[in-house]
Amino acid sequence: MSAVPSPALAAARVLRRAAPFSFSVSLLALLTATPALAQSAGGAPADATADSSQFALPDVVVSATTIPTPASEVASSVTVITGQEIEETQRRDVPDVLESVPGLNVVQTGGPGGATSVFMRGTNSNHTKILLDGVDLGDPSSSNGAFDLSALYTNDFARMEVLRGPQSGLYGSDAIGGVISMTTARGSGPAKASGYLEAGSLGTFNQVASLSGGYNNIGYALNVGHFASTSIPVTPSDILPPGEQANDNASDNWTYSGRLDADVSDTFSVNLVARYIETRLAYTSDLYNYATYTGYPAPLQDTAYGKFFIGKAEGQWSALDDKLVSTFGIAATDYTRDNASPYPNNVSAYDGDRQTYYLRSNYTFLPGQSLLFGLERYNESMTSESAWSSMDASTGDTAGYLQLQSSFFERLFIAANVRYDSNDDFGDHTTWRIAPALLFPETGTKLKVTYGTAFKAPTLYELYAPTYGNPDLAPEESTGWDAGFEQALWKDRVSFGATYFHNDITNLIVTTYNSATYTYSYENLSSATSQGVEAFLALKVTERLAVRTDYTYTSTIGHFPAGASFGVSCEPRTATSCYPLRRPSNKVSVALNWQPVDPLTLTATLVYLSDWWDVDRTTYAVVRQPGYTLFNVAANYTVNPNVTVFGRIDNLFDETYENPNGWLAPGMSAYAGLKLTY
Repeated sequence: MSAVPSPALAAARVLRRAAPFSFSVSLLALLTATPALAQSAGGAPADATADSSQFALPDVVVSATTIPTPASEVASSVTVITGQEIEETQRRDVPDVLESVPGLNVVQTGGPGGATSVFMRGTNSNHTKILLDGVDLGDPSSSNGAFDLSALYTNDFARMEVLRGPQSGLYGSDAIGGVISMTTARGSGPAKASGYLEAGSLGTFNQVASLSGGYNNIGYALNVGHFASTSIPVTPSDILPPGEQANDNASDNWTYSGRLDADVSDTFSVNLVARYIETRLAYTSDLYNYATYTGYPAPLQDTAYGKFFIGKAEGQWSALDDKLVSTFGIAATDYTRDNASPYPNNVSAYDGDRQTYYLRSNYTFLPGQSLLFGLERYNESMTSESAWSSMDASTGDTAGYLQLQSSFFERLFIAANVRYDSNDDFGDHTTWRIAPALLFPETGTKLKVTYGTAFKAPTLYELYAPTYGNPDLAPEESTGWDAGFEQALWKDRVSFGATYFHNDITNLIVTTYNSATYTYSYENLSSATSQGVEAFLALKVTERLAVRTDYTYTSTIGHFPAGASFGVSCEPRTATSCYPLRRPSNKVSVALNWQPVDPLTLTATLVYLSDWWDVDRTTYAVVRQPGYTLFNVAANYTVNPNVTVFGRIDNLFDETYENPNGWLAPGMSAYAGLKLTY
């Protein structure tokens, strides 16, 4: 095979690798009909020996159907963030990137390294499926099954997609609120070494080095990053006991990642992806005063250690002139979390692992008509040791799914899927989704609707934890829909749109209290309704200046049986309803990108959150937490092809805020650095 593939073939290979699952040859046909060389999801050329500036690839969305599809044909609400956007805004970790995404509330206990949760469209923090290169990052050893996103840094990311709405028809458990899918960059072309140094506020000193390239039909990318902040003020002075001094958090993260992509033949390719992360966070835990029934920050710090392995080995085979593309592989995660503390009750150790085996085939049986079929099996287990209890548990799930993706007259596009899960513990579950979009090319108008179901399986901790566990728990379930429009004007210089969403969630798992036995346990007792509107306006003011504004309104109401007794989880509304915590009603984000001259790129981001209900860190009472406004700016200047200088200021106006209550977010922070490429 030639070392320099044809443009169409190069485009096909890039799209196959950009997708976490399979490849649609309908998009290959689109590329073949156009003399264009595709670019990868992160903007890197598919083959570095070609002049990529001569070619362009229509914007594609992968997560909505698991098949690369032009964004104009997708009915789902998806936010796509490219690697170039991440680099220009200098968002170093995943929580920072997600902060401005519509429909999300990102909650982090302090700055870098602080425990992070994401609430999507008003659903719970464990109702979002998190994927990295198609690998499910859910943590079997955590009580709610969610992965702490603070461990993920973005230095090797090519693309992120945030898919909103129920998605279990393709993705199985956890996808009640939606899916966050992240993809790392692949290597191609001549060997390239790059790296950067960055220093600034909070005692920050970051170092990143990477080596990538390709030879004949093999692409490789190797990365190492060290991210450290030694002085992160987190504890508000007003909650400290008299005479006690606040201790700053200190975060340290080493991330090693690599991927290998190889075309073994014209019809068979393999890819290997691996990531290993070591984290350390010195932080202030809470102690309890039994005399006053309140908590208070501990005078001495705990240290949390984490070791995370994420890997995948995958093969892909094409047949019938690329009309049939089959993907098979194994994905694995292995997590270890330990907490060291001067307080014996805080010492703990958690281990969780998951192995997933999968097979998928996408068959384009007619032009514009493709059928996706998939099978998967996962096994997961966890162990834990703490002063309070220990446990050892495991479970598994076998699933199959189908999806029909259709295009009619280049105007009507429909994706419909159904999935059947058979869980080793709670039995069978079926979910589905349909998502039609109607496009009017003459006016630049798109009308879109989606309707689907989703579920969240009980975690191992919820099922089997000593005292608390309940092996009779059923899955949490949801039914949701959204409807909206998108409009483009003046050759796409102006675009705007709005989407209404509604999601009903039942069988929610809550912690209940039995006053007769003085014990707690998990029960399927409550439900919730989340609804709202997402709207956007994007302006291409000039060829060098672009502005986008997003607005989200969210209303979430929880429901529970009369007389139910459980811990603080919401603000009472009526005798049988309440307002769940950490769901702001209003969110506004504004992003500006300006290139006044070729070497210089300037970005600015504004994020506003209205107030929300939260729980007081020390008294445990439900309180109204004030909203806040953040303004971040960044600049990148290319001195020459080998040298770039950059700097940014986060929280430019030094807003003081807590999200969640009791943990200070960083004030105004300035950073600068140097990037070298060879």
